[in-house]
Amino acid sequence: MAATYDLILTGGTVANHDGVGRRDVGVTGGRIAAIGDLSRASAGETVDCTGLHILPGVVDSQVHFREPGLEHKEDLETGSRAAVLGGVTTVFEMPNTNPLTTSEAALADKVARATNRMHCDFAFWVGGTRDNAADVGELERLPGAAGIKVFMGSSTGDLLVEDDGGVFSILRNTRRRAAFHSEDEFRLRERAGLRVQGDPASHPVWRDKIAALRCTERLVSVARKARARIHVLHISTAEEIAFLRDHKDVATCEATPHHLTLTADDYERLGTLIQMNPPVRASRHRDGVWLGVADGVVDVLGSDHAPHTLEEKAKPYPASPSGMTGVQTLVPIMLDHVNAGRLTLERFVDLTSHGPNRLFGMAGKGRIAAGYDADFTIVDLKRTETIANAQAGSRAGWTPYDGKRVTGWPVGAFVRGARIMWEGEIVTPGRGRPVRFSEALPIE
Repeated sequence: MAATYDLILTGGTVANHDGVGRRDVGVTGGRIAAIGDLSRASAGETVDCTGLHILPGVVDSQVHFREPGLEHKEDLETGSRAAVLGGVTTVFEMPNTNPLTTSEAALADKVARATNRMHCDFAFWVGGTRDNAADVGELERLPGAAGIKVFMGSSTGDLLVEDDGGVFSILRNTRRRAAFHSEDEFRLRERAGLRVQGDPASHPVWRDKIAALRCTERLVSVARKARARIHVLHISTAEEIAFLRDHKDVATCEATPHHLTLTADDYERLGTLIQMNPPVRASRHRDGVWLGVADGVVDVLGSDHAPHTLEEKAKPYPASPSGMTGVQTLVPIMLDHVNAGRLTLERFVDLTSHGPNRLFGMAGKGRIAAGYDADFTIVDLKRTETIANAQAGSRAGWTPYDGKRVTGWPVGAFVRGARIMWEGEIVTPGRGRPVRFSEALPIE
């Protein structure tokens, strides 16, 4: 008797941990049930993927969706809409909301807001602070927690932990991999006078390479003393790549599409739209981060999607806030780099699916394999499109890549076997669920 599935993706080319090849994928009960030639099988739904590539669902492990407290910029529904329109099926969201995500109650509130409302699956980083340092070992194991996130620079109030002692007090209590914004706050304070009124090109002068490298060097030293695992977010300097290649036993790192695509030359054209922390820098730093991708120093990609309204971004520098949209453009921007020969499709999959699975211990996500969640990003590697503000799913409604032509485009997004996005349309209501992590599975 022929096998029967809920869903079969047929005729596509699967790009996975074991290579790239023509295979069908069968799904039952929201999980992958079979991979191979399923031409004799039947299914409740069959999707023809001829000419398309089937990737494991793309994971963006650094987004800011602004809810609660800043919903005029973004919320969990609009941010996740942008995610799936861009082919992203899972996101890890950051704790700098209002109130801050630093307690069990605040995390549970976010999980409740997101469940069956977000269009993709999700986890939330919990902010590590001086006040909750003793509790982070329990907080990082709560349902929906991605782990602990610490801001060593670029934050205010309780989320800023700029000194080694404060960081050590947090890391000594973590068991999972903790994530860090690594810029030396002491140097940033010393150099604040280097900001030039009305000139966002002075942003990387103020927040220079030494501020990034010095903080990352300090962070690795503290992690070794605490015998802890760390993850350095949004690497922006060639020097950090060179340093981290010798410390991969304790430190993993993330690159962003904007640090791999834009340079300081773009401030003249885009101004505050590309004002980010850490900054977009000179082309040699972009090239240095690409070297980290090629050499395997970089472990994952994250967008650092951090939306602000155009009115806020129009304020004269330095009154303008740092942050840009990015979750919807991560896949097309990076597929354009694939087509330009800067990385292989297999390396892209490693950075966006296998890497997050490996680093953060996602249970049942990150591979196309039997028993895993049926999360898929369907892409057309040959399609050329122009990125436009009008396509934006984000409430912010803009992208710094407006008008940029790219080759490689997300056609569809499946989350646990449900077709959520197809050809630029949301086709299934929000059904997001919290990610499960192997280091925090509940006792049954």
